[in-house]
Amino acid sequence: MEKEYDFLVLGSGIAGLSFAIKAAELGSVAVVTKKEEVESNTNYAQGGIAAVTDDDDNFESHINDTLKSGAGLCREDVVNFVITEGPERIRELIEWGVHFTKTKDSKSGAYDLGREGGHSRRRVLHAEDITGREVERALVEKAASKKNITIYENFFSIDLICRSKLAVHKEEENRCLGAYAFDVDKNVVHTFRAKFVMLATGGSGKVYLITTNPDIATGDGVAMAYRAGAEIANMEFMQFHPTCLYHPDAKSFLISEAVRGEGAVLKLKDGSTFMERYHSMGALAPRDVVAKAIDTELKKSGDEYVLLDITQMSKEFLVKRFPYIYNRCLEFGIDMAVDPIPVVPAAHYQCGGVLVNPSGETSINGLFACGEVACTGLHGANRLASNSLLEALVFAHRAFEKICQLLPAVEEDSTPIPPWDPKGATESDESIVVSHNWDEIRMCMWNYVGIVRSDKRLERAKRRINLIAREIEEYYWNFTITTNLLELRNIATVAGVIIECSRLRKESRGLHYNLDYPERDDVNWIKDTVIRKDWG
Repeated sequence: MEKEYDFLVLGSGIAGLSFAIKAAELGSVAVVTKKEEVESNTNYAQGGIAAVTDDDDNFESHINDTLKSGAGLCREDVVNFVITEGPERIRELIEWGVHFTKTKDSKSGAYDLGREGGHSRRRVLHAEDITGREVERALVEKAASKKNITIYENFFSIDLICRSKLAVHKEEENRCLGAYAFDVDKNVVHTFRAKFVMLATGGSGKVYLITTNPDIATGDGVAMAYRAGAEIANMEFMQFHPTCLYHPDAKSFLISEAVRGEGAVLKLKDGSTFMERYHSMGALAPRDVVAKAIDTELKKSGDEYVLLDITQMSKEFLVKRFPYIYNRCLEFGIDMAVDPIPVVPAAHYQCGGVLVNPSGETSINGLFACGEVACTGLHGANRLASNSLLEALVFAHRAFEKICQLLPAVEEDSTPIPPWDPKGATESDESIVVSHNWDEIRMCMWNYVGIVRSDKRLERAKRRINLIAREIEEYYWNFTITTNLLELRNIATVAGVIIECSRLRKESRGLHYNLDYPERDDVNWIKDTVIRKDWG
């Protein structure tokens, strides 16, 4: 069944919903999300949103912190406009109903600002330690109030529909016309047609064995865009969060950077500190430095985890500042007021993605991207903590402004879109194929394309992933689709893209560390690694 809208938004996090709310002023909007509308990386963001909102802070300081964290690869024009336009986007969020935590002196109306790794000032707005959940709540309520927005929950986007793949004459201008989406509940595939498509599908942490990301983070947007022929950039820069809770029963639970911002210290099992040997900022060093330091210490000691110790702070302070983290740790028998927290690094944030210009436009006409799925140039080789939600807000707004300019000139596209064709696929009773390949990909990426890499490890990973990807593709076309199969196909595609970008960069910079090229090369590598799947 074909569904037609003015705008198709794939994803329901802060990027997708903030864009949808604005696009609803211009026409009809379909928001397609593969789980419930609140299930997104945004919903799990504990730390907050970095922005200059205090008189003691300034744009220059935030810009400098971002550039320093990005290790020479940030686009300075992008950094400048994201940070200077940020306060207006924050005011808009507050108008939409987001409640950020205020100081104890509530009469002043001032917001309680946190500090995280890489920041020289306190500038992180937060809603206790569940900022993402509060932002998502407000955006979902705002979107629900818009008559022009229709949200399709449990609809899994399969592939983008592009004119280049449908047209007889390949020289015809390529344009994204919509997407195929799988209705999980009814087991049927729908065709969505739209004048503009916004990719806001989030990240790809589930490509790795250990991650802070929710199960939905399987790189669907990057995989779809790559298969459609869009340019993808800098996927070698996967940020590993230094402090994911280490516990056999704790799944993907990160301990926010804000805990270190409030004085937590990293220690080895014997109680000794180590971060002072790696960076002058100690435990508040940028994430790549902290993650690499922990990884190095664990390899030296053979231990399974290090300790994050904030026991010098009172229980009253911890319960008030980190209620969610405190209670979650208690569920696992850890009282962070008394016990150091066992932590390990985990795949957390994708700094690369679908390459976009300052208006969020990809290399395919009609296709925009914002949020974690996009490579905007803001993060460079390493994301500064809590800049991601700000980036999503600013680029969603800029994409909206660009579309306001483009919309009057867009004509109805008459290119016929064929309905989804299952091509004689049959039901499969070989679910073991999916689960085995899923585990093998994630283990391969963790061992060979993790925090520390080498040419030999990357070559080994490439051979393994290519073999698995061919097997998955054969399986995909022979059997009827399921969500597990679609996600497996996507993580295989994204794993291949990460490996290819990592093999291209012959240096170590930011989040990419290669033992064969341990030094940063500012002569040859102040540039992006851009790849594209050509359709010929």
